[in-house]
Amino acid sequence: MTTTTFTIRTRTRTRSLVALATATTALVLTLSACGSGTDGHPAAGHEGPTASAPAAPAQSPGAGHNAADVAFAQGMIPHHRQAVEMAGLAASRAESAEVKKLADEIKKAQDPEINAMSGWLTSWGEQVPAPGAADHSAHGGGGTPSGMMTAEDMARLEKASGKAFDTAFLELMVKHHEGAVAMADTERKTGSHAPAKTMAEAITTSQSAEITHMRTLLRP
Repeated sequence: MTTTTFTIRTRTRTRSLVALATATTALVLTLSACGSGTDGHPAAGHEGPTASAPAAPAQSPGAGHNAADVAFAQGMIPHHRQAVEMAGLAASRAESAEVKKLADEIKKAQDPEINAMSGWLTSWGEQVPAPGAADHSAHGGGGTPSGMMTAEDMARLEKASGKAFDTAFLELMVKHHEGAVAMADTERKTGSHAPAKTMAEAITTSQSAEITHMRTLLRP
């Protein structure tokens, strides 16, 4: 092989190596640009394996309740309001200290429950019964399971005083409590909202005890 031929071949190989190196460098730069944004961070849609997973959607405020829970709250709110109204009459009309004490306990127990049930209905997107929207016979009155007083019952209680008030209050409140216990029992059996079922259990326990106490006070 002549010196001239060797020199030509050497130059050719050198040029090929230089071209290969140049192409490789260009490819690396192109891939790097595709994998990163202008600030050097991974481009959108090309997160690495350490990227955070999307947050789980928040639970709907209406989750965890059923139609029985709605019926319980919408029925018990006016029921409690009427009991509070009845209890409010005792301060100026009752003669018995026991009746006045019982009436005060009823108000203290049922006012917070009204607020809690109103909050549930609002969070569920359901209508909260408006104060005074339903008359005293709206839930059947008299001997219906709800035990709501009729307008005549309330008028009789408002006109009474002294011992006559005590007797009327106890008789009507026993009936009223029996209706509440029946409504609470339905919620305990068919509801699904845990706080509502817990409240129903408390109503059943406390008002059943008050019924027993009021019947004792009614004895001669």
